[in-house]
Amino acid sequence: MADTPDRGPLPLTNDMADRIDWQKGDGLVPAIVQNAEDGQVLMLGYMNRDALMATLESGYVTFYSRSKKRLWMKGESSGNRLAFVDGAMDCDGDTLLVRVRPAGPACHTGARTCFGDSLPKGAGFLAALDELVRDRRAEMPEGSYTTSLFDAGKARIAQKVGEEGVELALARMKDDPAEIANEAADLMYHMLVLLADCDMQLHDVITILADRHRA
Repeated sequence: MADTPDRGPLPLTNDMADRIDWQKGDGLVPAIVQNAEDGQVLMLGYMNRDALMATLESGYVTFYSRSKKRLWMKGESSGNRLAFVDGAMDCDGDTLLVRVRPAGPACHTGARTCFGDSLPKGAGFLAALDELVRDRRAEMPEGSYTTSLFDAGKARIAQKVGEEGVELALARMKDDPAEIANEAADLMYHMLVLLADCDMQLHDVITILADRHRA
């Protein structure tokens, strides 16, 4: 490893390969794969220098298979590829974080992740719900409340957001924590429907919030 980073993770770029400590793991480093949308950890793989360069050049995550002794692009047979978004090297230079947009289940068993099929926890669940709402708009399954909102059109969707906002404000005036939580949940859900209805997503809102935070 030519240089040890002075602080924090460094972004993965084509010139980063020389700063990674390949020797510590006999030419391999672990690569933690994370969903860029909801933050959920999907799997753990291993990369050598060639796998990293193939990932950066192709835009799809490529690992080194320790059993097959060769490079393999995740999803090369199943089609469930991992589109590379960005990544970072840890402070010791011997572990990679790879953020991706998965095209399907990350696990060969068909599970959402290699650690189980559960949805992300905490704030990450909102991103998963956002994806579900957008899927509902694309598929429009019968009997779904979300489908009925999309069928009703933008005026009804906008009306529901307004109604839920007022109900949340009234709940606050009652000092009722349970009602506040329920009304806030209703407002957030209907907001996701409104975003999907105009071909937007939660990520668009988060980007603006993050930009404002940096400012």
